[in-house]
Amino acid sequence: MFSVTLPAARAQAATVETPTESAVTKSMRRGRVLVVDDDPILGQACRNVLSDEHDVTVLTSGADALERISGGESFDVILCDLMMPQITGMEFHAALARLVPSQAKRIVFMTGGAFTQASRDFLGGISNEWVEKPFSMQRLREVVRSVVE
Repeated sequence: MFSVTLPAARAQAATVETPTESAVTKSMRRGRVLVVDDDPILGQACRNVLSDEHDVTVLTSGADALERISGGESFDVILCDLMMPQITGMEFHAALARLVPSQAKRIVFMTGGAFTQASRDFLGGISNEWVEKPFSMQRLREVVRSVVE
């Protein structure tokens, strides 16, 4: 036979739990996100990163996006490439501002660099957020969350 002697237990300080990523995800509203980028690989990457938290539609043409929105679809966030063929992000924004101004305010521009004076002036003259490519997917999640909320 043997005996074990342990010291008396001390009162422990209350622990404060910090919310985990999944807790943050569960507490936020699921948004509708439109990605407009002529690069289908980037569009798919955005869908892969955001689809756990949001419903994501990917289009490779600004004209297609304008058609869907003018047809009555609405989105909480529109991620739009600034420099695309046919319709640039600047032209897309101008058309959307005429058609559905509330949706134009929800555009977040993605740019690989504002190479022209017109694009630099445009980004400097709007209140919309924009992210510079290459951006981290964590940064993309944060921007989308802030616009959805």
